[in-house]
Amino acid sequence: MDPTTTSLPAGDLKTATLRMTVAQAIVGFLANQFIEIDGQVQRVCAGGFGIFGHGNAPSLGEALYAARDELPLYRGQNEQSMGFAAAAYAKAQLRRRFMFCTASAGPGTANLLTAAALAHANRLPMLMLCGDNFATRLPDPVLQQLEHFGNPALGVTDAFRAVCRYWDRITHPAQILNSLPAALNTMLDPADCGPVFLALPQDLQGWAYDYPAAFFEPRIHRIRRPAPDPVEVAAAVSLLSAAKRPLMIAGGGVQYSGAVAELTAFAERHAIPVVETIAGRANMLWDHPLNIGPLGVTGSDSANTVAASADVILAVGTRLQDFTTGSWAAFAQDSRIINLNAARHDACKHLSQPLVCDARTGLAALDSALGQYRAPTDWLALAQAERQNWNAYVAHNVAPRNGLPSYAQAIGAVNALCTPQDRIVTAAGGLPAEITANWRSLGIGTVDVEFGFSCMGYEIAGGWGARIAQAETQPDAQTVVFVGDGSYLLMNSDIYSSVLSGHKLIVLVLDNGGFAVINKLQNNTGNASFNTLFADCPTIAAPFGVDFTAHARAMGAIAEEVASVDEFGAAFARAKIADRTCVIVMKVDAHEGWTDQGHAWWEVGTPEVSTREAIGTARAKIEAGRANQRRGL
Repeated sequence: MDPTTTSLPAGDLKTATLRMTVAQAIVGFLANQFIEIDGQVQRVCAGGFGIFGHGNAPSLGEALYAARDELPLYRGQNEQSMGFAAAAYAKAQLRRRFMFCTASAGPGTANLLTAAALAHANRLPMLMLCGDNFATRLPDPVLQQLEHFGNPALGVTDAFRAVCRYWDRITHPAQILNSLPAALNTMLDPADCGPVFLALPQDLQGWAYDYPAAFFEPRIHRIRRPAPDPVEVAAAVSLLSAAKRPLMIAGGGVQYSGAVAELTAFAERHAIPVVETIAGRANMLWDHPLNIGPLGVTGSDSANTVAASADVILAVGTRLQDFTTGSWAAFAQDSRIINLNAARHDACKHLSQPLVCDARTGLAALDSALGQYRAPTDWLALAQAERQNWNAYVAHNVAPRNGLPSYAQAIGAVNALCTPQDRIVTAAGGLPAEITANWRSLGIGTVDVEFGFSCMGYEIAGGWGARIAQAETQPDAQTVVFVGDGSYLLMNSDIYSSVLSGHKLIVLVLDNGGFAVINKLQNNTGNASFNTLFADCPTIAAPFGVDFTAHARAMGAIAEEVASVDEFGAAFARAKIADRTCVIVMKVDAHEGWTDQGHAWWEVGTPEVSTREAIGTARAKIEAGRANQRRGL
């Protein structure tokens, strides 16, 4: 795409002005921002998702209509799911491109809060252009306005301050001359990347101003690659070169940096085993000899065993959340951590030796300085033997058995039929753990397990956003969504969105009769099953099974229900050649068949006193694991 602009005046751009509304100026600016990716120039904003109301339709809607070819607007069914779709799009685009969401004032905007938090937790770019109360306050109080008697400026939009990297309320047309570039720079910064929220008062959106024409001149952006500090490189090399049992943790930042090849080459040259975080799944293919498996609470015995023995750990592009670190009990107390991250906040966690830089440039600097160092052969052999044991466990875990199928068996059936280009999307519930543990990555960067904010409802909406991104470069690949019945009931309307927009999904609904993974947590902590499975809800008079296939068909999807793993695989093969979104439903066991190995210790709050003896027993077991918890900051 050639960066072009329209409606700019002839003559000197330095002095020319354009009379535009605030909304028109925002849209015009976005339409003229480009990014260079692998030598190709594309619009950095790929369009947006919108639901119109009185807070954004008259003015912002007018501006978006005029730019509908440059910034396509997808009609959402729910503001929260629009945000999930935008986040998934950004993740699939490796944070190099983003989409905006626009919502009306009041509840439409409030519905975006959860999605903003998800994008913030996952460090994903997303732009929210939301209606707000009137700047003049002359008509106050207005429809959907929350009045705060002692603070008339406080409203729903202020709630987004806690879940955004950049927040601003535009109260004068000139403000966007500073706010829009600042917002864009935030979304494209590898260290500060995250969601941006712009509160746009309803009246101000339509106010006109003489904007400098130069503001709308096409600009080409590039993601910066901060270079490492030589002193920090030397300190990291000093630790690594003396390591007897080194280990690398590959996080999601490896993919965002485009450093997968560099990480693999570094590990191969220095014979260092690699483990993956949840966000870093598919940094390596499952059968690479240095891939020792997923780490942490939802990980593998192989990765957790090696992590517990490692003396030096090189963490690359990970924020080291508790499911990765086993609540900081997964590593030896005396192990040393080198933390390579573009964000200083992450690089300095738990008294790590920081290496604040881009993953690709940082690994290149370490590689050069580390010279001929290779990990001891017996250490690598131990790690690889552990991985072979884990491979055997997974093969057994996903194999069909009598009775109701398990999550793992459904995962295994799909895994066997996928290609290296197909993208897997899931979130929250029990599926993130089961996919992280059992999925064998066939293609680099093809697994999206939303566990940064652990957000139920992301699955189908995120699949839609991921499919929009995938269709731009790999239209023949499949986007495969794993979703439980609980998440499906929470948010499913983007099945309809995918049908309407022609972005095909394969949605796999695994029905275990409620929130089975939390029921398992209840039981593992000594609690009685209560209010999680439908069968254990005392306020339900008679459990009633939802006809998921009829519901999906009503939204235009092809849908069928199957009763066995073999039928499930056959249905998936049919879905792959179908011409629109397909939904496959299968009942799975809520109690048996869970992956029962690979779990690191996880700190979860339990009652210190209880009349239930089982709770005391479970608490004692959990507290016993605290002895391995690191006390770093």
